[in-house]
Amino acid sequence: MTITEKILAIHAGQKEVVPSQFIEADVDLVLANDITGPLAIEEFERSGAKKVFDPSKIVLVPDHFTPCKDIKSAEMVKVLRNFARRYGTRFYEIGKVGIEHALLPEEGLVLAGNLVIGADSHTCTYGALGAFSTGVGSTDVAAAFITGKVWLKVPPTIRFIYTGKCGKFVGGKDIILYTIARIGVDGARYRAMEFCGETIRNLSMDDRFTICNMAIEAGGKNGIIEPDGITEEFLLSAAKAKGIFYSSDNDAKYENIIEIDAGVISPQVAAPHLPSNSKSVYEFSDIKIDQVVIGSCTNGRISDLRKAAMIAKGRYVHSEVRTIIIPATQKIYRQALREGLIDIFVEAGCVISPPTCGPCLGGHMGVLAKGEVVIATTNRNFIGRMGHPESFVYLSNPEVAMASAIKGKISHPDEVLK
Repeated sequence: MTITEKILAIHAGQKEVVPSQFIEADVDLVLANDITGPLAIEEFERSGAKKVFDPSKIVLVPDHFTPCKDIKSAEMVKVLRNFARRYGTRFYEIGKVGIEHALLPEEGLVLAGNLVIGADSHTCTYGALGAFSTGVGSTDVAAAFITGKVWLKVPPTIRFIYTGKCGKFVGGKDIILYTIARIGVDGARYRAMEFCGETIRNLSMDDRFTICNMAIEAGGKNGIIEPDGITEEFLLSAAKAKGIFYSSDNDAKYENIIEIDAGVISPQVAAPHLPSNSKSVYEFSDIKIDQVVIGSCTNGRISDLRKAAMIAKGRYVHSEVRTIIIPATQKIYRQALREGLIDIFVEAGCVISPPTCGPCLGGHMGVLAKGEVVIATTNRNFIGRMGHPESFVYLSNPEVAMASAIKGKISHPDEVLK
């Protein structure tokens, strides 16, 4: 079996599972946020349930519209808060909150070998830890609140083998954008995307999180990376435990095997209005921008802020570009303060936001007007994703985003550092 099939089999109480088989599996963690959580809670209450299956395995994270931007968003968070108080579930309020997919690993809530579901499509992020994690609907979450189980169809697996050394300013964001461009936004529809090879083994956890985070942008059911020493070091630091390390068998069956030479990948930019519209940054040198956003569950971690600060240090953003920096969690914000990164950003003319999804979904903290252009380290550039339906979203890594902020147009970092 593949690593995905092994995790699903053990959670379904079966010796083995095969692609397209329907299973009912035990969950190790159930996640919902301020948009999806109230819907799940409504269904939970409608069912007549009087208790949750395990309060310690339910996590509610209001991150999309927090700090609350209006009365409606405040009421949505209140629904989560009241539910958490009533049933004793985990709840992360302002001051200890963070973008959910950065927060949960940081808090040590996800271990290798876990089965995690969340009412958010980017729940696939935790595959970087060797877990099976996937996004589900709010009604699935409500059912899991009650039963501790989820109903799934076992996905076939596509194996992506990466070889070669990443070039300058090339990381996890560029690898996954390049991959999505190659297979398309539906190229892995309801497939497990298994990322492996020497290139992946040499990546940091942050880069691995970025890759698995965007599996859904290729239509993937989940993204997953076999855990190793780097995974173990992260888990033992965050959770004081590592879980169970599974790996795919040598004779595991794959629907497809795709080999990619990472050495040929340059810093990538995805043009509107699909993540698959990804090409080398050099293809976009004439695109002027109005705004830059560095953050999100894709690229708001401390290493991302370090990369951006390295470009910004001693420089100032273009006078016509609004530049928003969003540390993904409170701990990341504090670490950035300790390292002087926040000072670098402020001196460069950037604004610092508290941890929030905010502009990524066009919620707040940087919504676009008609005709405006943004380059962001977020994960989606669909029509209207960050504001007006006639705005334009380009995706990139943190170095390209900050270099573009300084130049006033999409730029390779070398154009700033030379």
